[in-house]
Amino acid sequence: MTPPRPFRAAVTGLGLVTPAGVGVDENWKRVLSGVPTASADPELVGLPVDFSCRVPADFDPVAVLGRRTAWRLGRHVLLGMVAAREALGDSGLDPDSWDGARVGVVMGNSLGGTAAFEEQHRNLREKGASSVSPLLLPSYGVNMAAGYIAIDCGARGPNLAVSTACASGSTAVGVARDLLRNGTCDIVLAGGTEAAVSPSMIAGLAAAGALSRRCHDPATASRPFDAGRDGFVAGEGAGVLVLEREADARARGARVRGCVSGYGASADALHDTAPDPEGAGARTAVRAALADAGLSGSDIGHVNAHGTATRLGDVAEARAIRGAIGPAALVTSTKGVTGHCMGAAGAIEAVFTVLALESGLVPPTANLDRADPEIDCDLVRGTARAVTSGAALNNSFGFGGQNAVLVLTAA
Repeated sequence: MTPPRPFRAAVTGLGLVTPAGVGVDENWKRVLSGVPTASADPELVGLPVDFSCRVPADFDPVAVLGRRTAWRLGRHVLLGMVAAREALGDSGLDPDSWDGARVGVVMGNSLGGTAAFEEQHRNLREKGASSVSPLLLPSYGVNMAAGYIAIDCGARGPNLAVSTACASGSTAVGVARDLLRNGTCDIVLAGGTEAAVSPSMIAGLAAAGALSRRCHDPATASRPFDAGRDGFVAGEGAGVLVLEREADARARGARVRGCVSGYGASADALHDTAPDPEGAGARTAVRAALADAGLSGSDIGHVNAHGTATRLGDVAEARAIRGAIGPAALVTSTKGVTGHCMGAAGAIEAVFTVLALESGLVPPTANLDRADPEIDCDLVRGTARAVTSGAALNNSFGFGGQNAVLVLTAA
């Protein structure tokens, strides 16, 4: 029996809002430069970790969405909507002319509107129940970014919120591709958004030992694969991709920026926060994604790694990469620049991976001064490196042992 032909979803639009900038072009320049974004955070003063990777101060959702819309929304929703607007504009699609029932939205998010919840809980304790805003739930809910994006563009097809911790963004892109493959949708806006840099979340992550403690030098704190790494730096942001069936995109003359050609998912089923030390679950997801794409490990030119800069996670991922695809691929982690945007990270990094395939340049891993000797991979450091292969992996792994891997290919 002839195996089914691998399904390629065309990426026709990209949108980004991250600590590296507002908009795809600004982000790509900063990531290629390898200049970190972590800095002291006034909202975290007095905590054991008092720095983060924030979206630039010139981010102005009112200018994009209008004051009437922007004032109602939680920050994670605002980030997702602005990224979606850019992606939709990049795609050349016109929501006034599409069949909205055939357009879906799938957005990953891990923690919802934590800042909104903290503010309203403070109001409840200090001023009483009458002071709690009726907009608390719309500004807090994990599903609200997907919901508001659909409202904004008239997407009346499936509207899904995916929450697989820090794998959420990549899971959302994989689910979106499946909606196209099974004929449920003709167009899907897919991605992830997160704005969980709030005092309670940072205090909790610090207590769990997940965060870097380089308070004396925040800019050097996010150092994936480096021998001196001591945890990740929390970030915020959003990434959105517009996906269509490849044949449909080419028939309308769209610019195809890349393709989502494979998706694999697995669970470590081992521990609530620690990864499998040998990367077994991650390796399973990589192999599943490659099989889905009809490719082998030798076809992969580079990996945009999960690479959060935790002691255990980076080593486990390196072992998974070596075990699943071998030593040849270039490996980078853009979290050295952006920090870890948690539920948005996979989608943000999927956009970076498409841009790397499009440009033939793999960004360097910031702050990678001395590689951990346990990490036996061809790590990109210092400056961007050229890559000729037309296929790449985008890895995302989350608390709970959730693994999601995308295979992205050049147009």
